[in-house]
Amino acid sequence: MRELRIRVLAGVFVVAGVLSWAGARLWNSIGTLPSVPLAAPIVLALIAAVLLATALSIRSRLKAQRERRPGAKGVDPLMAARAVVFGQASALVAALVAGMYGGTGAFLLEVLDIPARRDQAIYAGFSVVAGIAVIAAAIFLERVCKLPEDDEHNGAGAAPAA
Repeated sequence: MRELRIRVLAGVFVVAGVLSWAGARLWNSIGTLPSVPLAAPIVLALIAAVLLATALSIRSRLKAQRERRPGAKGVDPLMAARAVVFGQASALVAALVAGMYGGTGAFLLEVLDIPARRDQAIYAGFSVVAGIAVIAAAIFLERVCKLPEDDEHNGAGAAPAA
């Protein structure tokens, strides 16, 4: 399984942001701009919380397993793989959504004198912050579930072969 690349996530964020900004300008010139839902940052924050809770749970189970604590529950490799895939998918969608709301929020910064638009800009800003939290939690989850490197690959501390 490949690791998440920050460059890919940043690229998705930037492209979505630019397209969203241009779309918001076009949409506003035609009529009214669609609103940024209040639920957007809330849903993204909940996804970030789930990813973080999963990462902390897996990390504590792996630590207990390494320390050979009696009654320690192991981590099912398939469950860990599913968690990583969920984290990666969530990070990609969060980068897209955060870029979309970031572009819309950048457009809304031009019209902050209208109270409704100011509220929409605030919701868009919180959505970007929550999207970044999802990405950070997904990267943390991926790092927690990463298998240790083989001793022969990293060269340090490798025992000589007999």
